[in-house]
Amino acid sequence: SSDWHLGRSLFGRSRHDEFAGFLNWLTQVLHEHRPDALLLSGDIFDNGTPGVRSQELYYNFLRRAADSPCRHVVITAGNHDSPSFLDAPRALLGALRVHVVGAALPPPRAENPDLPSLRDEVLTLRDEKGKAQMIVCAVPFLRDADLRTSSSGESLSEREARLREGLLTHYAAVTEEARARRNEIEFQEGARVPMVVMGHLFAVGGKTVEGDGVRDLYVGSLAAMPASAFPPDAAYVALGHLHMPQSVG
Repeated sequence: SSDWHLGRSLFGRSRHDEFAGFLNWLTQVLHEHRPDALLLSGDIFDNGTPGVRSQELYYNFLRRAADSPCRHVVITAGNHDSPSFLDAPRALLGALRVHVVGAALPPPRAENPDLPSLRDEVLTLRDEKGKAQMIVCAVPFLRDADLRTSSSGESLSEREARLREGLLTHYAAVTEEARARRNEIEFQEGARVPMVVMGHLFAVGGKTVEGDGVRDLYVGSLAAMPASAFPPDAAYVALGHLHMPQSVG
């Protein structure tokens, strides 16, 4: 799931009841279908400072999800979300097996390996007996500052190329970490677990329609992700940002 946009109004009218109805339905789905995990790929809220009613909807749903047969919830930030707002209750939500990745994380530093790094974007989800079930590359929306270092005098095309390079580099590094984690699990537990990749971005071949509320993520078009950037051994790629079901190339 993705792009809930809690708090969004329609021609000035509150949609609180619509959001509540959707979350009630989703809670029912968790009880009826009993999934192992629910993945939410960004734009949970419509803006970075959600109102009290939107926050109430969000936290009440997470409490109900924790009480459902669904064992794990994974949440990543989208371009509408505030990374720091989502990350703030991360330790508390972790006790409910709600895993949050709001801000993108940098590569590991050899001189200080204990600092948060993109290794923390790779999650191992386990069952009630502690057995690994799935590895999730929980990549949030990657902002300009996460992807590039500005350079004076660079052209628009150079800036676009730098953004694209940053996207590809980040996903390649997270994928490498996920594969290493999977190999370790296979060696220690004798089982090969599926890998799922999350993202909030515009992929090559994606389509929008007028008035669908989708914002441009970056200036220019080169930062669109080609399907080849996602690992071929991923069992599933769960993307957010575009507001209609579609296939991408």
